[in-house]
Amino acid sequence: MQNNYLIIMAGGIGSRFWPMSTPETPKQFLDILGTGQTMIQQTIKRLDGIVPIENVYIVTGKRYKALINEQLPEVRDEQILMEPCMRNTAPCIAYASYKIFQKNQDANIVVAPSDHLITNETEFRKVISKGLDFVAANNVLLTLGIHPHRPETGYGYIQAGEHLDNCTNKVAAFKEKPNLETAQNYLAEGNYFWNAGIFLWSAKSILSAFDSYLPKIAEIFRSGNSFYYTEKEQDFIDEHFPQCDNISIDYGIMEHADNIFVMPADFGWSDLGTWGSLWEKREQDEQGNSVVGDGVKIYDCENNIITVPDGRKVVLQGLKDCIVTEANGVFMVCQKSEEQRIKEFQKES
Repeated sequence: MQNNYLIIMAGGIGSRFWPMSTPETPKQFLDILGTGQTMIQQTIKRLDGIVPIENVYIVTGKRYKALINEQLPEVRDEQILMEPCMRNTAPCIAYASYKIFQKNQDANIVVAPSDHLITNETEFRKVISKGLDFVAANNVLLTLGIHPHRPETGYGYIQAGEHLDNCTNKVAAFKEKPNLETAQNYLAEGNYFWNAGIFLWSAKSILSAFDSYLPKIAEIFRSGNSFYYTEKEQDFIDEHFPQCDNISIDYGIMEHADNIFVMPADFGWSDLGTWGSLWEKREQDEQGNSVVGDGVKIYDCENNIITVPDGRKVVLQGLKDCIVTEANGVFMVCQKSEEQRIKEFQKES
C-alpha cells in the first residue's frame, strides 16, 4: 500500500452546472448529490485503505487551495500542486508524476478526476486493486473501460483488442464521441467501452512514456527535480508550467503508445457532466422527481431535478422535465432538453 499513489485532477471550473457551480466554487468542491460530502471528498474516501492519505496528490488551480485546505485538512500543502494556468491533463499528470517519482521510484499511480460519481465503491476498489497489481508487475499504461448500458453519444469509447487472462485487453483504438448510429453499432459489437478517464500505471512506465511521446513536457518537469518539496517549487512551476503544450494525456500519449491496456469494469460510473446525468443518478420519487432542499413542495410534477438550499421555501406545480436550482444569487428554471444553453445563460447573467 505504501507504494500506491493517487493523482486527483481538480482544476476544472464546472461550467455546465451553473449556477450551483461557479469558477470560484466548481462542482468538485460541492455536494451536488446531497450526500453530505463534496465530490473531491468522495474521490479520496473511496480509495481509503488502498492509497494512504499522505500519498494523495491534488493538481488544481491556485484559486482553489483554500477550498482544499478547508475540505481536506488532512492533506498537506506539499500534496497540493497548484497550476498557474490551465494546460489540459498531460502537463497536470506529468507534474504530479515527476514529483511522486522523486519521492518513490517504485510508486504505482491511480489518476482520477475529482468530480465523477461511482455508486458501487466495493466493486471499484476491487478493480483498482487488481489494476495496481497489474501495473506493478508490467510496463503498461492501463485505462478503465466502463461497460456501456446504452448507445451514449456524450462519452469517448475504447475499442478493446486481444483479451488477456488477467481481465485486461490490449487497446485497439480510442474513439471520439460518436453519433447515435455509431454508438448503437459499438453497443452491438460488444468490445467497445466508455472511456472513464481513470488511469493506472507505475511511475517508471508513465515517465518513460512522457520521454517517448511528449519529450518537451518531460524535459520541463525533469528540470524541476531539484525544486520539488522545497520552498522554490511554486516559483519553478509558475515560470515553467505555462511553457507546456496544451494537450490531453489521451492525445499526447494514450493514442500513440504500444503498451496500452484496458480493464473492462462496471461500478456505477458517471462523469456527471450534465444536469441530466445527475438527475439519472440521484434518488427519485415515483414521478421521477429528484429533490434536494427541505423546503421544496411539489404538486403534479414529473421528471424534474430540483436543487435549492435547505430552508428555502419553493412551491412547484405542473412542472415536467425541468432543472430547477437556486445558488449564488441566481434562481434558474430550464428544460432538461435545453441544458446545453446553460453556458449562454451564464454569460448573459
